Amino acid sequence: MTTRHPTEYVSAHRKELIDLVLDLLDVDTSNPPGETRALVDALEERLAPLSVDVDRIAIDPVKPNLLVTVPGESDRTLLYDGHLDTVPFDEDEWSYDPLGEQVDERIYGRGATDMKSAIAAMLFTIQAYAKTDTTPPVDLVFAFVSDEEVGGDAGLPTLLSDDRLDADACVIGEPTCKENRYSVTVADRGSIWLTLDAAGEAAHGSRPVLGENAIDRLYAAVQTLRDRFGARELDIDTAIRPIVEESIDYYAPLLGEESARTLFRYPSINLGTIQGGETINSVPQSAQAEIDIRLTAGVQTPDVLGDIRDCVADCDGITIADVSWSIGTAETPDSPLVEAVTSAAESVTNTRVYRRSGTGGGDAKKLRNTGIPTVEFALGTDTVHAIDEYTTVESLLGNALVYTRLPSAWPE
Repeated sequence: MTTRHPTEYVSAHRKELIDLVLDLLDVDTSNPPGETRALVDALEERLAPLSVDVDRIAIDPVKPNLLVTVPGESDRTLLYDGHLDTVPFDEDEWSYDPLGEQVDERIYGRGATDMKSAIAAMLFTIQAYAKTDTTPPVDLVFAFVSDEEVGGDAGLPTLLSDDRLDADACVIGEPTCKENRYSVTVADRGSIWLTLDAAGEAAHGSRPVLGENAIDRLYAAVQTLRDRFGARELDIDTAIRPIVEESIDYYAPLLGEESARTLFRYPSINLGTIQGGETINSVPQSAQAEIDIRLTAGVQTPDVLGDIRDCVADCDGITIADVSWSIGTAETPDSPLVEAVTSAAESVTNTRVYRRSGTGGGDAKKLRNTGIPTVEFALGTDTVHAIDEYTTVESLLGNALVYTRLPSAWPE
């Protein structure tokens, strides 16, 4: 008897889905170097027998991207986005095969949860619609991209710059869930990446009073930033406050409620790198630091940056050598896309799905800034980039079920 519904198809072909993710893990796409050509070749071969449109786009031949289109009944388009590259691994540090190994209900491998399990679920969504001769209610476009882990230009930026992504909404398969705690990421945070230069006056280390220690000046400037801005509550837009509250609820078991509240209600300031000095017995004449500042969506980053410039101007010997910044983005918590992903996920997990902010920002920000409503969702584990990274069979199957249900859950 032929299985007629895509979700039924997924449930009936559980073993094939597991084999698929193991096949994806078996192809090393560590970035650097980030070569995804062999994996894209394998995806094209798998998709060839299906009645779908497949388009390969590359500015770098070893880092191609694949666009797959499943025609639907309306002129609306739902985009699924996933990256094929992974962070590197050291095989000697792993207890399991980093290129894929199943042990009971766990699937180990680099990229198992970030995010080849989501890629497998998306591929199976394509297959489920094709094999059951089901026309989705909307056009489905799947973007399998390269170069995400290093923020390179060969992946999603290439598709955006070439106007290849014309979609009404997007879900990215980034892992957004931990064990027995589920969420859809509907916002990201803004950022200020600041490089500070400190100038001092050299002297012999035995007579530091005759010089000006550039490292001391630099650290004092960082502390001034923390004192002035780290303790200043952010002016968060009213529309973002429900997201902040759900974010605090989601992170509280991991961070503690007070720390979770501080993370979103105040700027976070991290001294990422600091360098300076030449020898232990010299007063350093110069030093440099790189500082990562994050701001909750709804906060106007340029306004904060102006205050930071004024603050740095008050610090002796300190100048801003370089700065880059972004503004946090967000979807309305009750928007059609957020409602659709949340309801589809809750129907599969049978529990609450939080609508929260991410702590950083990535491809979702790029897509929102082009006018495409975007969220992130994938079941997985809290082993992203870790040794012995793994996902579970339950998460893998759950992702495929959510992704196949999503087109019908997304309202007109």
